[in-house]
Amino acid sequence: GFTIAYQTYGALNRARSNAVLVCHALSGDQFAAGVHPVTGRVGWWPLVVGSGRPIDTGKYFVICTNVIGGCMGSTGPADINPATGRPFALDFPVVTIRDMVRAQGRLLDVLKIERLLCVTGGSMGGMQALQWLASYPERVRSAMPLATSARHTAQNIALHEVGRQAIMADPDWRGGRYQEQGVSPKRGLAIARMMGHISYLSETALAQKFGRALQEREAVSYGFGPDFQVESYLHHQGSSFVERFDPNSYLYITRAMDYFDLAAEYGGDLRVPFDKTRARLLCVSFTSDWLFPTSENRVIAEAAAAAGCPVEFREIESKRGHDAFLLEEPELFAAVSRFLDSVAAE
Repeated sequence: GFTIAYQTYGALNRARSNAVLVCHALSGDQFAAGVHPVTGRVGWWPLVVGSGRPIDTGKYFVICTNVIGGCMGSTGPADINPATGRPFALDFPVVTIRDMVRAQGRLLDVLKIERLLCVTGGSMGGMQALQWLASYPERVRSAMPLATSARHTAQNIALHEVGRQAIMADPDWRGGRYQEQGVSPKRGLAIARMMGHISYLSETALAQKFGRALQEREAVSYGFGPDFQVESYLHHQGSSFVERFDPNSYLYITRAMDYFDLAAEYGGDLRVPFDKTRARLLCVSFTSDWLFPTSENRVIAEAAAAAGCPVEFREIESKRGHDAFLLEEPELFAAVSRFLDSVAAE
Protein backbone atom coordinates (compact mmCIF):
# COMPACT_ATOMS: atom_id res chain seq x y z
CA GLY A 1 0.00 0.00 0.00
CA PHE A 2 0.94 3.65 -0.28
CA THR A 3 -0.18 7.02 1.00
CA ILE A 4 -1.22 9.86 -1.26
CA ALA A 5 -1.60 13.31 0.29
CA TYR A 6 -4.13 15.59 -1.35
CA GLN A 7 -6.08 18.82 -0.96
CA THR A 8 -9.48 19.70 -2.38
CA TYR A 9 -10.97 23.11 -3.12
CA GLY A 10 -14.62 23.84 -3.90
CA ALA A 11 -17.46 21.30 -3.81
CA LEU A 12 -18.25 18.21 -5.86
CA ASN A 13 -21.63 18.57 -7.57
CA ARG A 14 -24.40 15.98 -7.28
CA ALA A 15 -23.60 14.48 -10.69
CA ARG A 16 -19.92 14.22 -9.63
CA SER A 17 -19.08 15.80 -12.98
CA ASN A 18 -17.20 19.00 -12.04
CA ALA A 19 -13.88 17.59 -10.80
CA VAL A 20 -10.65 19.18 -12.04
CA LEU A 21 -7.36 17.44 -11.22
CA VAL A 22 -4.47 19.89 -10.86
CA CYS A 23 -1.01 18.29 -11.13
CA HIS A 24 2.07 19.96 -9.67
CA ALA A 25 5.52 20.52 -11.13
CA LEU A 26 8.89 19.38 -9.74
CA SER A 27 9.02 21.64 -6.70
CA GLY A 28 5.27 21.82 -6.02
CA ASP A 29 2.92 19.83 -3.80
CA GLN A 30 -0.78 19.45 -3.04
CA PHE A 31 -1.16 23.01 -1.75
CA ALA A 32 -2.06 24.75 -5.01
CA ALA A 33 -4.09 27.44 -3.27
CA GLY A 34 -4.71 28.75 0.24
CA VAL A 35 -1.94 28.98 2.83
CA HIS A 36 0.81 26.36 2.81
CA PRO A 37 0.95 24.80 6.31
CA VAL A 38 4.72 24.26 6.21
CA THR A 39 5.93 27.55 4.73
CA GLY A 40 3.09 29.79 5.91
CA ARG A 41 3.13 31.30 2.41
CA VAL A 42 0.41 31.15 -0.21
CA GLY A 43 0.19 27.98 -2.36
CA TRP A 44 1.85 27.64 -5.77
CA TRP A 45 -1.11 28.47 -8.10
CA PRO A 46 -3.30 31.02 -6.28
CA LEU A 47 -3.69 33.16 -9.41
CA VAL A 48 -5.35 30.26 -11.24
CA VAL A 49 -7.14 28.20 -8.56
CA GLY A 50 -9.68 29.90 -6.29
CA SER A 51 -13.01 31.65 -6.06
CA GLY A 52 -13.52 33.75 -9.19
CA ARG A 53 -10.16 32.56 -10.58
CA PRO A 54 -9.75 30.85 -13.98
CA ILE A 55 -10.20 27.44 -12.31
CA ASP A 56 -13.10 28.77 -10.28
CA THR A 57 -13.66 26.86 -7.03
CA GLY A 58 -17.19 28.29 -7.02
CA LYS A 59 -17.90 26.12 -10.08
CA TYR A 60 -15.38 23.31 -9.96
CA PHE A 61 -14.19 20.72 -7.44
CA VAL A 62 -10.40 20.94 -7.58
CA ILE A 63 -8.20 18.05 -6.44
CA CYS A 64 -4.45 18.43 -6.09
CA THR A 65 -2.22 15.56 -4.96
CA ASN A 66 1.37 15.33 -3.83
CA VAL A 67 3.09 12.99 -6.30
CA ILE A 68 4.36 9.57 -5.26
CA GLY A 69 8.04 10.02 -4.42
CA GLY A 70 7.29 13.49 -3.05
CA CYS A 71 7.92 14.80 0.44
CA MET A 72 4.71 16.52 1.54
CA GLY A 73 2.85 13.46 2.84
CA SER A 74 2.73 11.06 -0.10
CA THR A 75 4.85 7.92 0.11
CA GLY A 76 8.45 8.76 -0.80
CA PRO A 77 12.10 8.00 -0.03
CA ALA A 78 11.95 9.69 3.40
CA ASP A 79 9.31 7.21 4.61
CA ILE A 80 10.10 4.19 6.73
CA ASN A 81 10.67 0.95 4.83
CA PRO A 82 8.58 -1.63 6.75
CA ALA A 83 11.05 -4.36 5.75
CA THR A 84 13.99 -2.66 7.49
CA GLY A 85 12.52 -0.15 9.93
CA ARG A 86 14.77 2.51 8.36
CA PRO A 87 13.96 5.25 5.85
CA PHE A 88 13.76 3.89 2.30
CA ALA A 89 16.33 6.40 1.00
CA LEU A 90 17.66 4.94 -2.28
CA ASP A 91 15.95 1.60 -1.62
CA PHE A 92 12.77 3.38 -2.71
CA PRO A 93 11.81 2.17 -6.20
CA VAL A 94 12.44 4.60 -9.05
CA VAL A 95 9.17 6.35 -9.84
CA THR A 96 7.74 7.23 -13.26
CA ILE A 97 5.17 9.80 -14.36
CA ARG A 98 2.88 6.84 -15.05
CA ASP A 99 3.24 5.70 -11.41
CA MET A 100 2.24 9.19 -10.26
CA VAL A 101 -0.85 9.09 -12.48
CA ARG A 102 -1.77 5.56 -11.42
CA ALA A 103 -1.71 6.69 -7.78
CA GLN A 104 -3.98 9.62 -8.67
CA GLY A 105 -6.33 7.20 -10.44
CA ARG A 106 -6.54 5.11 -7.26
CA LEU A 107 -7.37 8.25 -5.28
CA LEU A 108 -10.23 9.08 -7.66
CA ASP A 109 -11.54 5.53 -7.18
CA VAL A 110 -11.64 6.16 -3.42
CA LEU A 111 -13.34 9.54 -3.97
CA LYS A 112 -15.82 7.79 -6.32
CA ILE A 113 -15.08 10.14 -9.20
CA GLU A 114 -15.41 8.20 -12.45
CA ARG A 115 -14.61 10.99 -14.91
CA LEU A 116 -12.67 14.20 -14.62
CA LEU A 117 -13.99 17.35 -16.22
CA CYS A 118 -10.34 18.29 -16.77
CA VAL A 119 -6.78 17.41 -15.83
CA THR A 120 -4.19 20.17 -15.95
CA GLY A 121 -0.74 21.27 -14.88
CA GLY A 122 2.37 23.02 -16.10
CA SER A 123 5.81 21.52 -16.68
CA MET A 124 5.88 18.10 -14.93
CA GLY A 125 2.19 18.72 -14.19
CA GLY A 126 1.60 18.84 -17.93
CA MET A 127 3.42 15.52 -18.32
CA GLN A 128 0.97 14.02 -15.82
CA ALA A 129 -1.98 15.50 -17.72
CA LEU A 130 -0.71 13.88 -20.94
CA GLN A 131 -0.13 10.56 -19.19
CA TRP A 132 -3.73 10.67 -17.92
CA LEU A 133 -4.97 10.72 -21.53
CA ALA A 134 -2.88 7.65 -22.33
CA SER A 135 -3.49 5.71 -19.08
CA TYR A 136 -7.17 6.56 -18.51
CA PRO A 137 -8.57 7.70 -21.88
CA GLU A 138 -12.19 7.14 -20.78
CA ARG A 139 -11.86 9.02 -17.50
CA VAL A 140 -10.94 12.46 -18.83
CA ARG A 141 -13.23 14.90 -20.66
CA SER A 142 -10.51 17.48 -21.28
CA ALA A 143 -6.87 18.29 -20.57
CA MET A 144 -4.82 21.47 -20.35
CA PRO A 145 -1.10 20.62 -20.60
CA LEU A 146 0.80 23.89 -20.09
CA ALA A 147 4.46 24.67 -20.87
CA THR A 148 5.38 21.00 -21.10
CA SER A 149 6.70 18.28 -23.38
CA ALA A 150 5.76 14.76 -24.47
CA ARG A 151 9.31 13.68 -23.64
CA HIS A 152 12.10 15.21 -21.63
CA THR A 153 14.77 16.67 -23.91
CA ALA A 154 18.53 16.09 -23.77
CA GLN A 155 19.07 19.65 -22.52
CA ASN A 156 16.63 19.19 -19.65
CA ILE A 157 18.05 15.80 -18.67
CA ALA A 158 21.49 17.45 -18.62
CA LEU A 159 20.30 20.27 -16.35
CA HIS A 160 18.73 17.75 -13.97
CA GLU A 161 21.90 15.68 -13.84
CA VAL A 162 23.92 18.69 -12.68
CA GLY A 163 21.41 19.24 -9.88
CA ARG A 164 21.49 15.60 -8.81
CA GLN A 165 25.27 15.54 -8.83
CA ALA A 166 25.35 18.66 -6.63
CA ILE A 167 23.19 16.84 -4.06
CA MET A 168 25.17 13.60 -4.21
CA ALA A 169 28.50 15.43 -4.01
CA ASP A 170 27.48 17.10 -0.73
CA PRO A 171 29.35 15.25 2.08
CA ASP A 172 26.13 15.31 4.12
CA TRP A 173 24.27 13.23 1.52
CA ARG A 174 25.85 10.07 3.03
CA GLY A 175 24.84 7.81 0.15
CA GLY A 176 21.24 8.93 0.64
CA ARG A 177 21.19 7.86 4.33
CA TYR A 178 21.45 11.39 5.77
CA GLN A 179 18.15 11.17 7.67
CA GLU A 180 19.36 8.43 10.02
CA GLN A 181 22.57 10.35 10.64
CA GLY A 182 20.82 13.58 11.57
CA VAL A 183 22.27 15.63 8.72
CA SER A 184 21.00 16.88 5.35
CA PRO A 185 22.79 17.78 2.10
CA LYS A 186 21.34 21.28 2.19
CA ARG A 187 24.21 22.91 0.30
CA GLY A 188 23.88 20.47 -2.57
CA LEU A 189 20.11 20.83 -2.73
CA ALA A 190 20.39 24.63 -2.62
CA ILE A 191 22.79 24.56 -5.58
CA ALA A 192 20.42 22.24 -7.48
CA ARG A 193 17.59 24.69 -6.83
CA MET A 194 19.71 27.68 -7.92
CA MET A 195 20.55 25.86 -11.14
CA GLY A 196 16.91 24.95 -11.72
CA HIS A 197 15.70 28.45 -11.00
CA ILE A 198 17.88 29.99 -13.72
CA SER A 199 16.24 27.63 -16.21
CA TYR A 200 12.74 28.69 -15.13
CA LEU A 201 13.39 32.31 -16.09
CA SER A 202 14.57 33.96 -19.28
CA GLU A 203 17.47 36.24 -20.13
CA THR A 204 15.00 39.10 -20.58
CA ALA A 205 13.32 38.40 -17.25
CA LEU A 206 16.66 38.35 -15.43
CA ALA A 207 17.83 41.51 -17.20
CA GLN A 208 14.62 43.37 -16.37
CA LYS A 209 14.43 42.15 -12.79
CA PHE A 210 18.10 42.54 -11.82
CA GLY A 211 20.36 43.68 -14.64
CA ARG A 212 23.78 44.22 -13.05
CA ALA A 213 22.38 45.91 -9.93
CA LEU A 214 24.44 45.46 -6.78
CA GLN A 215 23.11 43.97 -3.56
CA GLU A 216 23.12 46.48 -0.69
CA ARG A 217 26.50 47.96 -1.64
CA GLU A 218 27.83 50.95 -3.53
CA ALA A 219 30.61 49.17 -5.41
CA VAL A 220 31.74 45.65 -6.21
CA SER A 221 33.83 43.99 -3.48
CA TYR A 222 36.34 42.27 -5.78
CA GLY A 223 35.64 39.13 -3.77
CA PHE A 224 33.39 36.10 -3.92
CA GLY A 225 30.39 37.16 -1.85
CA PRO A 226 27.06 37.91 -3.54
CA ASP A 227 27.87 41.35 -5.01
CA PHE A 228 25.02 41.25 -7.52
CA GLN A 229 21.30 41.21 -6.76
CA VAL A 230 20.83 38.22 -9.05
CA GLU A 231 23.31 36.22 -6.94
CA SER A 232 21.54 37.18 -3.74
CA TYR A 233 18.22 36.19 -5.30
CA LEU A 234 19.52 32.74 -6.22
CA HIS A 235 20.97 32.23 -2.73
CA HIS A 236 17.57 33.08 -1.27
CA GLN A 237 15.79 30.68 -3.63
CA GLY A 238 18.19 27.92 -2.63
CA SER A 239 18.07 28.48 1.12
CA SER A 240 14.27 28.75 1.31
CA PHE A 241 13.77 25.62 -0.81
CA VAL A 242 15.86 23.33 1.40
CA GLU A 243 13.58 24.02 4.36
CA ARG A 244 10.60 22.39 2.63
CA PHE A 245 12.01 19.80 0.25
CA ASP A 246 13.67 16.42 0.74
CA PRO A 247 16.92 16.00 -1.23
CA ASN A 248 16.24 12.36 -2.13
CA SER A 249 12.77 13.34 -3.38
CA TYR A 250 14.51 15.83 -5.66
CA LEU A 251 16.57 12.96 -7.12
CA TYR A 252 13.53 10.76 -7.65
CA ILE A 253 11.22 13.38 -9.12
CA THR A 254 13.80 14.79 -11.56
CA ARG A 255 14.49 11.21 -12.65
CA ALA A 256 10.79 10.59 -13.27
CA MET A 257 10.75 13.61 -15.59
CA ASP A 258 13.89 12.40 -17.39
CA TYR A 259 12.35 8.99 -18.07
CA PHE A 260 9.13 10.49 -19.42
CA ASP A 261 8.55 9.74 -23.11
CA LEU A 262 4.87 9.38 -23.92
CA ALA A 263 5.40 7.82 -27.35
CA ALA A 264 8.24 5.42 -26.43
CA GLU A 265 6.06 2.34 -25.97
CA TYR A 266 4.19 3.06 -29.21
CA GLY A 267 7.21 2.85 -31.46
CA GLY A 268 7.79 6.58 -31.15
CA ASP A 269 4.43 7.49 -32.73
CA LEU A 270 2.98 10.27 -30.57
CA ARG A 271 -0.46 9.99 -32.17
CA VAL A 272 -1.08 6.55 -30.67
CA PRO A 273 -1.33 7.56 -26.97
CA PHE A 274 -4.18 9.90 -27.98
CA ASP A 275 -5.98 7.27 -30.07
CA LYS A 276 -8.36 6.01 -27.40
CA THR A 277 -9.41 9.36 -25.95
CA ARG A 278 -11.85 11.92 -27.30
CA ALA A 279 -10.80 14.48 -24.73
CA ARG A 280 -10.59 18.13 -25.73
CA LEU A 281 -7.16 19.72 -25.30
CA LEU A 282 -5.91 23.21 -24.62
CA CYS A 283 -2.14 23.27 -25.15
CA VAL A 284 -0.27 26.41 -24.08
CA SER A 285 3.32 27.56 -24.53
CA PHE A 286 5.16 30.81 -23.78
CA THR A 287 7.45 32.58 -26.24
CA SER A 288 10.39 33.00 -23.82
CA ASP A 289 10.25 29.50 -22.30
CA TRP A 290 13.51 27.84 -23.39
CA LEU A 291 13.08 24.87 -21.04
CA PHE A 292 9.80 23.68 -22.62
CA PRO A 293 9.73 25.77 -25.81
CA THR A 294 6.78 26.30 -28.14
CA SER A 295 8.10 23.65 -30.55
CA GLU A 296 7.76 20.94 -27.87
CA ASN A 297 4.20 21.99 -27.07
CA ARG A 298 3.18 22.25 -30.72
CA VAL A 299 4.26 18.64 -31.29
CA ILE A 300 1.75 17.56 -28.62
CA ALA A 301 -1.08 19.59 -30.17
CA GLU A 302 -0.37 18.26 -33.67
CA ALA A 303 -0.21 14.62 -32.55
CA ALA A 304 -3.44 14.86 -30.55
CA ALA A 305 -5.21 16.58 -33.46
CA ALA A 306 -3.94 13.92 -35.88
CA ALA A 307 -5.42 11.28 -33.55
CA GLY A 308 -8.80 13.00 -33.76
CA CYS A 309 -8.88 15.03 -30.55
CA PRO A 310 -10.33 18.55 -30.65
CA VAL A 311 -7.28 20.71 -29.90
CA GLU A 312 -6.75 24.39 -29.20
CA PHE A 313 -3.12 25.57 -29.25
CA ARG A 314 -2.04 28.90 -27.79
CA GLU A 315 1.41 30.43 -27.83
CA ILE A 316 1.40 33.30 -25.36
CA GLU A 317 3.75 36.25 -25.68
CA SER A 318 5.65 36.54 -22.39
CA LYS A 319 9.10 37.61 -21.25
CA ARG A 320 8.95 35.58 -18.05
CA GLY A 321 10.29 32.25 -19.28
CA HIS A 322 9.06 28.85 -18.11
CA ASP A 323 7.65 30.22 -14.85
CA ALA A 324 5.10 32.27 -16.81
CA PHE A 325 2.43 29.61 -16.20
CA LEU A 326 2.64 30.40 -12.46
CA LEU A 327 2.54 34.18 -12.84
CA GLU A 328 0.15 37.00 -13.76
CA GLU A 329 -0.56 36.18 -17.41
CA PRO A 330 -4.02 37.52 -18.38
CA GLU A 331 -4.02 35.75 -21.75
CA LEU A 332 -3.45 32.39 -20.03
CA PHE A 333 -6.17 33.12 -17.47
CA ALA A 334 -8.70 34.02 -20.18
CA ALA A 335 -7.89 30.91 -22.23
CA VAL A 336 -8.16 28.57 -19.22
CA SER A 337 -11.41 30.11 -18.02
CA ARG A 338 -13.03 30.04 -21.45
CA PHE A 339 -11.89 26.48 -22.18
CA LEU A 340 -13.16 25.06 -18.87
CA ASP A 341 -16.50 26.82 -19.18
CA SER A 342 -17.03 25.48 -22.70
CA VAL A 343 -16.13 21.91 -21.66
CA ALA A 344 -18.48 22.14 -18.67
CA ALA A 345 -21.29 23.39 -20.94
CA GLU A 346 -21.08 20.36 -23.26
